[in-house]
Amino acid sequence: MKPAATTPLFAGPFALATLSEPASPAFPALVLPQGSALDLRAVFAEPTLTIRSLLESWAAALPRLQALAEDGDQAWQTLEGLRVHPPVEPRQVFQSGANYRQHVIDLHVAHRAPDDALSPEEARAEAAALMDQRAANDLPYVFLGLPSSITGPFDDVTLPYSVEKPDWELELAAVISRPAYRVTIEEAADHIAGYTIANDLTDRATVFRRDMPQIGTDWLASKNAPGFTPLGPWIVPAGSLPNPDDLQVTLKLNGDVMQDESTKDMIFSVARMVSYASQYARLLPGDVVLTGSPAGNGMHWGRLLRDGDLMEGSITGLGTQRTRCVAESS
Repeated sequence: MKPAATTPLFAGPFALATLSEPASPAFPALVLPQGSALDLRAVFAEPTLTIRSLLESWAAALPRLQALAEDGDQAWQTLEGLRVHPPVEPRQVFQSGANYRQHVIDLHVAHRAPDDALSPEEARAEAAALMDQRAANDLPYVFLGLPSSITGPFDDVTLPYSVEKPDWELELAAVISRPAYRVTIEEAADHIAGYTIANDLTDRATVFRRDMPQIGTDWLASKNAPGFTPLGPWIVPAGSLPNPDDLQVTLKLNGDVMQDESTKDMIFSVARMVSYASQYARLLPGDVVLTGSPAGNGMHWGRLLRDGDLMEGSITGLGTQRTRCVAESS
C-alpha cells in the first residue's frame, strides 16, 4: 500500500526517477509526491526498461503511468534507503548561455576588460540595452554538453584540481519525449515530456580562450568535467507544470540564498529554446535542454565553490537537489 502523505516532494500526482537499492542495478521508477516508489520493470514486464526507453513511447506510457499512480495495490516501497540517480541518461545535452537578463548583465560587468573606461553603472546600462535588443531581434545561444558530465542530484561533486574558478548555475531543464526536428515554437511543447533540475557547473577561468581570443568560448574545458552537471531528482510531467516560464529558481550555498529568480526573467522561453535547438539538430527522447541560469552566480558574489560547500538547488514543483563539493587532490 502507499505510505501516508507527507510534505510533497514535487508538484502533480507523480514523477519519474531512476533509483537503486544497495549493490543492485538501477531501475526506472514511478514516484509519488509523498515519497513512495514503484519499480516499473515488473509493471511493464520489461526487465531492461529505462526511463529513456519509457520516453520513447511516451504517448502510450503516460496514461498508463497516470493510472498506476492511483493504484494502491501495486508493490509500492519507500524511498528511504534507495539511491537517487540522474533521472534519465540523455544521448544529447543542449545547454543555453546568456538567457537570463539580470545574469547576463552581471556577467557583462564581471568580465569587462581591465582597461574598460565605463563605470560599473554605465556597463550595466549598456548590457541592459543589449538584452532588450537581443530579446526583440536575436536568437538563443545554444551549445552542446557531454552526457558524461551528468551526476546524481545527491552525489558529491568533485572539483578538479585544475579548475581555478568553479561556479554554480542552477537551471530548469526540459526533457524531450519524442524526436524534434525543425519544430515551431507552437509545436515545441508537444515534444516535452517534463522538467527537471540541472546545476550546470562552470569553471569561469576557462570559459574564454585567452590564447586565441578569436575562437571565443571553450565549453569543453569549462563545463564538462565528470559530475559537473548534477541532474534531478525527478522528471515531473509537463502537465503538472502548466507554466514553465514562471517558476522560481533558488540555489542556496551552505544555507545562504545565492540565486532566487523566476524563469520569467528568461530572455527566450522554454518553447523557443527547444524550437531553436531543433532547427539545427534532431532532438531525441530523453535528451535534456538546459534553459540558462539566473542572476546570483559566484562571480557576482565574489565567492566561488570550495571543498566542503553544500549546494541546495530547488525549482518550483520540481523538488530539491543537494550536492556537496569535494576537492580533488593534485
